[in-house]
Amino acid sequence: MKRDEPNMEDELRSEYDLKSLRVRRLGAGRKSFGETTVRLEPDVAEMFPNADAVNEALRFLIRVMQQNQLDSPGVQAGTILKPSDQK
Repeated sequence: MKRDEPNMEDELRSEYDLKSLRVRRLGAGRKSFGETTVRLEPDVAEMFPNADAVNEALRFLIRVMQQNQLDSPGVQAGTILKPSDQK
């Protein structure tokens, strides 16, 4: 049985050029809007019940690293270290 094709009118304005538009629905090429997805290895993932637990642990680690760097010679108290400053 042949499906009837609906008559479609093109109501798109001529100033809209969609020829360069690329839609990627699946795979690594799709983008999330404003969120970064990080994939945890299975042994790490089993230690954390959810994303909040991972974030809490990472924030704690960041505070510990910053405190240890503040205690190091040559770093003044009150200095905020950025990820690019840490090696």
